[in-house]
Amino acid sequence: MLHLASEKEPLILRKKTFFGNQSERRFPLIPLAFFIGVCLYPNWATAELYFNPRFLADDPSAVADLSAFEQGQEVPEGTYRVDVYLNDGYLSTRDVRFTTNKNSKELSPCLTLSDLAKMGVKTLAIPDVEKIPKDTCQPLQTLITDSTSKFDVGLQRLYITVPQVYMNDRARDFIAPEYWDSGITAGILNYSLTGSRARNQNGKHSSYTYLNLQSGLNLGPWRLRDNSTWSHSSGSANSETRWEHINTYLERGINELRSRLTVGDSYTASDIFDSFNFRGIQLASDDNMLPESEKGFAPVIRGVARGTADVSIKQNGYEIYRNTFPPGPFVINDLYAAGNSGDLQVTITEADGSIQSFTVPYSSVPLLQREGHTKYAVTVGDYRSGNGQQEKPSFIQSTIMHGLSYGWTLYGGTQLANRYQSFNAGIGKNIGVFGALSVDITQANAKLPDDSTHQGQSIRFLYNKSLNETGTIIQLAGYRYSTKGYYSFADTTYKRMDGYNLATQDGVIQVTPKFTDYYNLTYNKREKIQLSLTQQLGEQSTLYVTGSHETYWNTNKSDKQLQVGINTLIEGINWGLSYSLSKNSWQDANDQMLALNVNIPFSNWMRSDSQSIWRNASASYNASHDLKGRVTNTAGIYGTLLDDNNLSYSVQTGYAGGGQGNSSATGYTSLNYRGTYGNANVGYSYTNDLRQMYYGLSGGILAHANGVTLSQPMNETVVLIKAPGAGNVKVENQTGVTTDWRGYAVLPYASDYRENRVALDTNTLANNVDLEDPVVSVIPTRGAIVRADFHPKVGVKVLMTLMRNGKPVPFGAVVTLKSNNGGSIVADDGQVYLTGLPLSGQLIARWGDSPDAQCQVSYTLPEQSQQEILSKYRAECL
Repeated sequence: MLHLASEKEPLILRKKTFFGNQSERRFPLIPLAFFIGVCLYPNWATAELYFNPRFLADDPSAVADLSAFEQGQEVPEGTYRVDVYLNDGYLSTRDVRFTTNKNSKELSPCLTLSDLAKMGVKTLAIPDVEKIPKDTCQPLQTLITDSTSKFDVGLQRLYITVPQVYMNDRARDFIAPEYWDSGITAGILNYSLTGSRARNQNGKHSSYTYLNLQSGLNLGPWRLRDNSTWSHSSGSANSETRWEHINTYLERGINELRSRLTVGDSYTASDIFDSFNFRGIQLASDDNMLPESEKGFAPVIRGVARGTADVSIKQNGYEIYRNTFPPGPFVINDLYAAGNSGDLQVTITEADGSIQSFTVPYSSVPLLQREGHTKYAVTVGDYRSGNGQQEKPSFIQSTIMHGLSYGWTLYGGTQLANRYQSFNAGIGKNIGVFGALSVDITQANAKLPDDSTHQGQSIRFLYNKSLNETGTIIQLAGYRYSTKGYYSFADTTYKRMDGYNLATQDGVIQVTPKFTDYYNLTYNKREKIQLSLTQQLGEQSTLYVTGSHETYWNTNKSDKQLQVGINTLIEGINWGLSYSLSKNSWQDANDQMLALNVNIPFSNWMRSDSQSIWRNASASYNASHDLKGRVTNTAGIYGTLLDDNNLSYSVQTGYAGGGQGNSSATGYTSLNYRGTYGNANVGYSYTNDLRQMYYGLSGGILAHANGVTLSQPMNETVVLIKAPGAGNVKVENQTGVTTDWRGYAVLPYASDYRENRVALDTNTLANNVDLEDPVVSVIPTRGAIVRADFHPKVGVKVLMTLMRNGKPVPFGAVVTLKSNNGGSIVADDGQVYLTGLPLSGQLIARWGDSPDAQCQVSYTLPEQSQQEILSKYRAECL
């Protein structure tokens, strides 16, 4: 056995106060001792290395038994919650049992065949798998030859590599459905209350109050949701109170089909047919269930590697993919869909340094699907509309899109009802340097409210292209032509051939009536052209153009929409200039607007003063002209306040005059607060003729097994933070979200089927609270309320000095509370830092396996230690 120091001539070094990985320590004299050892022992290579406890203390009995750590083992055997990374990709966060490898003396994960199957391992490919007990965990290297594992204690990460021959073919960032969390049983209620009170120049008052309630119940994978509103208006003429039910539906995910089942009130997809509301049953693909590398359209890259080659793919100058391939043909089919266009530059670097490069033109339109991917939707139900002028006929609608090789996509669908039948067929293609194009045709047979029958066709073209060299992006160019006999399904639901509703204000028809929901079925749609274009001008400016023009049969009237604008950044100041035009077929004149806006962040001049209340403030100026003589100018200041930036404010003042209407001074002031238990806002505006005050309250109520928790308004998928005893702790990266007095909080939004990192800010913990792990990862399904469990140690924090027989307890001893499994390691002079202690109790210190290598401490701490760390406490260990 090789010793780095002898007992006669010990190598004395300063002891370390942190007990960690032996390989990370740096002892200046070790190289010299090692050189001497090599000279004295020629056969040192076959000897067992030994860590001399005299490195830590003169008295070997003052050091715990460290033999378990001589081979680099950092923590004892046991179960630890870790982030699991498989073949360099994040897999999940879970509890893993670790055992000591008999050969290497290092910790190795102990896994069952079921664990491996969830990770995507082909367990049937494991030799003699039938002889392996299914429910008994075994070291990974025992189960799979040539597999490796590395446990990073500091980051609490487990890195596993498994030979590709044992792995199922799965996309990058794939998360197995077994790890998706359907959440807890809970009831939810979102509320939004808004109101206003106004007084005109004659002293007459009016008010308006609106309440929206969104309620629901989660039970396993099922989601029940309901949406209702209440409104009340009052004025000098009359008052009105109304309850209105918006929709109710029940839904759940069908994980095996990567689809979603909806029963009740919902809406159809808009990719092939026009979307509309229905009441019935729908089964449709849910692309959110797919990993990001399989969502949307991206081309399949094929190539040949002459040797072991490094393949890099860049889009718009950014590297979006990199991997190493063995010699031979390779296929890359899991690229992320980064935007709708942008050619791909593929570079193959061989082991000898030679390089192959080629470009794959890439553009997409919404209908294109990845090779081999199918997207579908089947809906059966009744047409549903809030417009009282429409019927509710029953219908069946089905659509399907399938991606073929080489960028082709086939798609089609059908709509069947008593008075309407239509059939659609189309094809899409990524046509390389010319962009992406889809073409489809719809044949429709319709019976209108006057019982006349019609049939016709509608042809649609969609196009998309990015010209990287000039910075031009034609995001979407569309053209639709319909023959004179073509009608949509919605056209056949009207009770009569033409009609409209009148716009009202507080229930009163205006002096000059305005039509809403205007329609005339004699004027059916003919042509529609739409365009969206973006042009980059230098590095700081962007020009955009969007517009549409739609014409009708039997009339020269048309719908027009146009927006043109430029945005630029000059010396930190944002400038914007825009023009808009809007005209509906039932209007006699165009609505036009020319606008200028300027935003000046105060941070441009306060970079050295990070504490100023103006550091998050900006000044704004807006001017508009309706091209009929009416000009409006406003200027103001807006920004955020408080440490968490959860109080926002806006102060605006201006003047409007010219054209139609009286000249008037205008002003607006508002405050918005985002808090743990909800949001609130208040505002005040004025003109020469009117004074108005606004207010609003919004938030959420979550009822669960542990009680009721108030929150900000909740989105579809949320996270319930459970940290009992850790009250008033801030949630990282969430404005205004802190735990309540019990230690619960609601993270109001989360990403479906993705890893969500939830972290508590340890700087805001109370003095008597400590967290073993302040970060938890959850993977919720859509609409789930998942629980992020934290395990705070609530109790006294103390730096305790333990003595035994007049000497400090040995360095490296593990001290645990008698009623707890967790432990702390003794450092120099018997000192140990303990958290979560009750005011009185018993501790156990162990530094070996023999009965003589342990002792117990009975302690009683003073009351004031609950408010601050107790740093001078000595106890006798018996």
